[in-house]
Amino acid sequence: MIWFMLREAFDAMIANRMRSFLTMLGMMIGVGAVIVMSAIGTGAQDVVEKSISSMGSNLFIVLSGSTTSGGARMGSGATPTLTLSDAEAIAELPSIGAVAPIAPGTAQVVYGANNWSTTIIGSTPSALIVRNWELESGYAFTDADVRGATRVAIVGQTIVENLFKDEDPIGKMIRIKQAPYQIVGVLTKKGQSLDGRDQDDTILVPVTTAQRKLFGSQFKGTVRLIMVQAISAEQMDETEKAMMELLHQRHRIRDNAEDDFSIRNLAAMAAAAADTAEVMSLMLGAIASISLLVGGIGIMNIMLVSVTERTREIGIRIAIGAQERDILLQFLLEALMISLIGSLIGILLGVGGALIAERFFSMSVIFTSQSILSAFGVAAMVGIFFGFYPALKAAKMVPIDALRYQ
Repeated sequence: MIWFMLREAFDAMIANRMRSFLTMLGMMIGVGAVIVMSAIGTGAQDVVEKSISSMGSNLFIVLSGSTTSGGARMGSGATPTLTLSDAEAIAELPSIGAVAPIAPGTAQVVYGANNWSTTIIGSTPSALIVRNWELESGYAFTDADVRGATRVAIVGQTIVENLFKDEDPIGKMIRIKQAPYQIVGVLTKKGQSLDGRDQDDTILVPVTTAQRKLFGSQFKGTVRLIMVQAISAEQMDETEKAMMELLHQRHRIRDNAEDDFSIRNLAAMAAAAADTAEVMSLMLGAIASISLLVGGIGIMNIMLVSVTERTREIGIRIAIGAQERDILLQFLLEALMISLIGSLIGILLGVGGALIAERFFSMSVIFTSQSILSAFGVAAMVGIFFGFYPALKAAKMVPIDALRYQ
């Protein structure tokens, strides 16, 4: 019975090829748009998540305080209020996983006939732990290098590409501010950060080397900021509170006095960025879903026309014994078939469109079986929903009136 009705539905589609194609067009565009938008939205969300994970996990940044000069108030980091001993004290807190004091700056780096302006970060070996940064080759400098302020460096991939080309940089000597530094390690590639900075355009040196031999220090032992990694995400609030109390005590800050430091919770900022990317992904999918609604309305309109054109046929079917449910099922199957065939073509168009966007517009796209199955399932439901009224209208026809219809 069902097989016979499917054959009838297919024959009706073939008999009106152009009308059937135009009916399918709405579903093709709708499903294709949903898949393209979902793939782009999921890709954008993945880019944000990778960028967040590249920064490290469970991170805090402790910044030096602000200062006021001539009535103008400077921003955070303007006054060097944090020291290496502050970092060592923070590292002793029970909820701390790793601590890395940071003394950053920029300098021109020279190797042979090549030179490159880059970011120099003075820190400790813990910087690799805090940033979840692995070495592609070589080794990290040690605590002994920090104590001795030795001229050793770990370079990022951008430095390797611009200074060394195809050479192995390990063991080579580069010049930073006219002083020689030996490369002991090469960092793995991280890509861009959330704010668009190239994280691979970096050189790590011992923090004491940066303080004493590269950038100097207004006050001995001071650093611009301290990166702190908590043991777990569940202990972030506890860790922040403990750091606040410790630094208040060490800096002798009274209860009502202004802090000479600030603490930023990067995990909260990262979570907000991830939530924003997820909302944008959902919005793109919702906007594209409107096309499915339009396609469903098209199916209803065409099915109503089909019912009107086939009024005499329906009357004959009812007169020779067809039940209401048989007529209802027949027209529902026609609507469903149009919807499903249009959806299958739409899936192909959506996948192709997303791949074109990835190739020619450098977009990150990710296909998920969930988005494809959801688009297909919603399209089927739309076909049934909007095909129900025309099918019901056909099933409720009075045989004698249908037979008299011209």
